[in-house]
Amino acid sequence: MAAERIETRVGNRTLSLSNLDKVLWPRDGYTKRDLIAYYERVSGAMIPHLTDRPLTLERFPNGIDASSFFEKNVPKGMPDWVQRASLPSPGGTRSKITYVLCNEAPALVYLANLAAIVLHVWTSRVGSIDEPDFVLFDLDPGEQCTLKTLTIVTLAVRDALVGVGLSPLVKTTGGMGLHVVVPLTNGHSYEQAKIFAEIVARHVASQCGELVSLERMIAKRRAAAVYIDYVQVGHGKTLTAPFSVRARDRAPVSWPLDWSEVEAFKRSRTTVPADAFAKYTIRSVPKALEEQGDRWSGRSWKRAKLGTTIGRARKLWR
Repeated sequence: MAAERIETRVGNRTLSLSNLDKVLWPRDGYTKRDLIAYYERVSGAMIPHLTDRPLTLERFPNGIDASSFFEKNVPKGMPDWVQRASLPSPGGTRSKITYVLCNEAPALVYLANLAAIVLHVWTSRVGSIDEPDFVLFDLDPGEQCTLKTLTIVTLAVRDALVGVGLSPLVKTTGGMGLHVVVPLTNGHSYEQAKIFAEIVARHVASQCGELVSLERMIAKRRAAAVYIDYVQVGHGKTLTAPFSVRARDRAPVSWPLDWSEVEAFKRSRTTVPADAFAKYTIRSVPKALEEQGDRWSGRSWKRAKLGTTIGRARKLWR
């Protein structure tokens, strides 16, 4: 039996959508129709964070409980109007990877129709692919880490960055952790960004003691600590895009936060980080976005130069 298809208009494109009633989140009842509707509603805020960034798709064609796969190369059958970029493989092989570029709302809806629940983006754009436009601090709590500990460490990262004259932004990952980023001016290399990320991570670890781990091997990390992943800064490394949905129960979303919300986590009765972030879902985020706007919008994106900042940080934290 052929899969049910409907045609719909998104922007200036006509899309053919299929299997809209397929349940992707079994315990919540959310369907592919819900996923598509969510991405269409938030596309105005999300597209600026995706534009010209190579995408890795995380697809769940039979729902979050079934097998899934990561896809870097453009999926078969993708229409010609969806933009793409061919880049050398980050692994150093001679082959190239042709990545999807999600630069308009119809492309985002098309990807949702492929059950690409999670969208992972590079920290650079194709016009300057070797120059990241932000530094990422991926704060990953261990299995026994509390919301209070994650909050303490996250605010320590913020304070360190503010202390050297920067204006960091923060968002949930959509899972257990938080992402802190520092927007950059043009012209920085990945090596510069990684050097700075390591300097900050080691400083925060020295300030927070047992609350922080810099150990790459999961088995060697303290389960109650926060792992600061500065190694995730690099050419071809990705992060969950702002407003991306995650393949977890309740369909949580990676949601840009105000720093006052992070401060409020210190007073929360919730102990598990993921429970505190669970209110940011495909059901709640579109309305929250309409009411509050995008905390990572252009007005908040205050770009910094790392050259003098690295020297200042080394001098202050020696």
